[in-house]
Amino acid sequence: MSTEVHGTAIIHEGAELGEDVRIGPYSIIGPDVKIGDGTVVGSNILIDGFTTIGAGNTIFHGAALGTPPQALKYRGARSFTRIGDNNVIREYATVNSATGEGDSTVVGSNCLLMAYSHVAHDCVVGDNAILANAVNLGGHVSVHDYAIVGGMVPVHQFVRIGAHSFIGGGNRLVKDVLPFVRVAGSPSKVLGLNMVGLKRRGFDESRIEPIKAAYRLIYRSGLNVSQAIERMEIEIKPSPEIETLLDFIRGSQRGIIL
Repeated sequence: MSTEVHGTAIIHEGAELGEDVRIGPYSIIGPDVKIGDGTVVGSNILIDGFTTIGAGNTIFHGAALGTPPQALKYRGARSFTRIGDNNVIREYATVNSATGEGDSTVVGSNCLLMAYSHVAHDCVVGDNAILANAVNLGGHVSVHDYAIVGGMVPVHQFVRIGAHSFIGGGNRLVKDVLPFVRVAGSPSKVLGLNMVGLKRRGFDESRIEPIKAAYRLIYRSGLNVSQAIERMEIEIKPSPEIETLLDFIRGSQRGIIL
C-alpha cells in the first residue's frame, strides 16, 4: 500500500513521509517533520516543529505533537520532539518540544498515550509505558519503561516514575515513585509491589524475592532511606533489579514517595 494523503490535509514542503503512511482529513504536517513507515495520522491532527515519529504509530483525532513548550523560559530555541515506533496516541493528546537549544522531548516505543494526556517539554517517556486519560506530565518528568500512570494524575515537574510501577488514578505526584511499586491515595502512598505487573512481564520468584527484600527494608523496617540503602548493599545479593532500585534512589532530587 502506498502513502495516502487526504485532499484536505496540508503537508508542508520539506516534510518527510515514509512508505505506507496515511494522513487523514484536515491534518497539518509541518516542514521539519519526519514520519516513519506505516504510521497512521488521523483527522485534524497537528504535527509541527522538529519532530520525528517512527514506524507503525497510530495517532487519533485532534492530537498535537511537536508544538512549542508551554514554558515562559522558552525563547524560540531549536529543540526537538522524538517519538518511537508502534505507539498509540489517542484523541487530543499533546506532546510539546523541549525548551533548550538541541534538547528533546522523548516518547519511546510501544506506548499508549490515552485521550487528553499531556507530555510537557523535556519529558522522557520510556518504552511500553501507559499514560491514562488526562494524565498531565509537568516539564522534565521521566516515566521509565513499563510504568503505568492512572487517569487524571498531575505529575510535578522533574518527578521520576520508576520502571514497572503502577500509579492509581486521581493521585497527585510531587515526589519520585520507586520502580516496581504501587502508589495510590491522597496524599500518595506506596501500597506494595506491583506484583500483577511483574508477573505479567515474566518476573519469576528468583527475580521477585530480592525486590521484596528491598521493599521490606525501605518501607517496613523503620529505617530511614539512607540506612535502608546500607542494609540493601550488605544483605541482598546483587541483581539487575536491585541495582535499578539503588541507582534510582541515589539519583533522586525530589525524594521518594514512602
